[in-house]
Amino acid sequence: MPEYLPLDIPDDPKLTQNITWFARALRKAGLPIGPGRVIDAIRAVEAAGFTSKRDFYWTLHACFVSRPEHRTVFSQVFRLYWRDPRYLEHMMAMMLPAVRGVQEERAGQAGEKRAAEALLDGANRDVPEAEQESEEGTEIEVDASMTISTEEKLRTLDFEQMSTDEIAQAKRMLARMTLPVEPIRSRRTKADARGARADWRATMRNSMRQGGELQVLAKKSPRIRWPNLVVICDISGSMSQYSRMVLHFLHAVANTKGAGWARVHGFTFGTRLTNITRHLATKDVDAALAAAGAEAQDWEGGTRIGECLHDFNRDWSRRVMGQGAVVLLISDGLDRGEPEALAKEMQRLHLSSKRLIWLNPLLRWEGFAAKAQGIKAMLPHVDSFRAGHSIATLEELAEAISRPDDLGEKARLMAGMDG
Repeated sequence: MPEYLPLDIPDDPKLTQNITWFARALRKAGLPIGPGRVIDAIRAVEAAGFTSKRDFYWTLHACFVSRPEHRTVFSQVFRLYWRDPRYLEHMMAMMLPAVRGVQEERAGQAGEKRAAEALLDGANRDVPEAEQESEEGTEIEVDASMTISTEEKLRTLDFEQMSTDEIAQAKRMLARMTLPVEPIRSRRTKADARGARADWRATMRNSMRQGGELQVLAKKSPRIRWPNLVVICDISGSMSQYSRMVLHFLHAVANTKGAGWARVHGFTFGTRLTNITRHLATKDVDAALAAAGAEAQDWEGGTRIGECLHDFNRDWSRRVMGQGAVVLLISDGLDRGEPEALAKEMQRLHLSSKRLIWLNPLLRWEGFAAKAQGIKAMLPHVDSFRAGHSIATLEELAEAISRPDDLGEKARLMAGMDG
């Protein structure tokens, strides 16, 4: 263990306190920072000095950043906490709903909102000048009695009804969720000593090596392969908040090892189709969604479901729909195009996929019925029709995605259409 020389810290260590609270903000923003790193950062700043902003930045960067995806978040928290004299104004602008013509004309950067949430968490609480210490030591009490009930409330709360704090907590819950899938038994086989089928070709080859003597019966079993997951997400104005939460969930699925999917492909559509698959590979969720939002120029715009599905079937279906792909379509189905053209594209999409699951946030209403022309055209060509407006509905999707007999609400709504 290295031995540190005693530090000459003043009686009122404001710099030490500021570095400590800066580290807490980084930890709330998602960086794995413990007390040891905070101590190392204080000692490193004492050794390097802080007369230069550039040296101060890279000193703290060396102590707190251990992964490439953490650099963006660290940079934003550092700018808001140390360098920008109007950081509180910028944070409040990011956290409050934007008003056209009033907000400052400045594009949001990756990690900026997460940094704002981390710094504003507890902004109304006074920063303690020093820890309250006594001769008996410091006693820390943690009240977790309401934690479970809060998460249970968030599970069933509509995404559109969530406050800023609830959205941040919901995103953390989505980041922990998985979407497991059952493997597919391939027609191809592999050598397996415990297999149930005899491999006569391998048996004969082995016997030829032994002068034609049959000694061991070779066996084989089917190969196991994993399907692709293709997500086609509506980002029109009526779907904006739901799409953002689903894309957070999709990012977690795409970056979870061992979930079972061969590849995860993501597409967004409003007035045009955009492939965001390569952006989902970015480890940092804020950087990934910022890049996806920059490429998809039709956020919160109109909806052309039929035309966008036509573009997908024509340009991307053969590339990403192999190996028995499962398709998740996230949309409210409110399309003003021709119902016949929409039905034709939905039928082609259904025939190209192993399973087609439609998530519609309008199912949150108890009296929902398939009355819109777009919904009537799409519904007959899906395998399962489910709600997608809360964390609980996404958890139910994770349970139902591997059940081929799951229909969701399709049978009930189809019966209403026939009646």
